[in-house]
Amino acid sequence: MVKGDRAEWIANYFLNIQRLLEEYPRFFIVGADNDRSKQMQQIRVSLRGIAEILMGKNTKMNKAIRGQLSNNPHLEKLLPHIKGNVGLVFSKEDPVLVRDKLLENKVAAPPELELLPLVMSS
Repeated sequence: MVKGDRAEWIANYFLNIQRLLEEYPRFFIVGADNDRSKQMQQIRVSLRGIAEILMGKNTKMNKAIRGQLSNNPHLEKLLPHIKGNVGLVFSKEDPVLVRDKLLENKVAAPPELELLPLVMSS
C-alpha cells in the first residue's frame, strides 16, 4: 500500500476508525504479539466478509477513540485496554463466529530464551 502524503494518510486513518466505530455494533480487542505477517494475512483472509481488522499505533487509536467519546461515551472503557501490540476486529456477525475464526488462526507463542550464567573454572 502506497501511503502517499503522511498527513493525508493519518487523516484517512482517523476517518476509517470513525467509520468502523459508527458502522459496526461490536468489536474485539485482539493481542498481536508474536504474530508474523503471513499469519496476519491468513487471519484477514479467513475474516473476509465477516469482519474488518484495524491495526495501528496505540496513540493514534486512543486519539481516534477519544474523538468519538461524544458520540459513544462507552468507548472510554476501551482506552485502558489499548496497550502493547493490539488490534481491533469489527463485525456485524455473531461474536461466537468471529471468535472461533480468530481462534482457528491462533498460534502458540515461540518459547522464550532462557539465559543461564556460564561459569568457567580454571
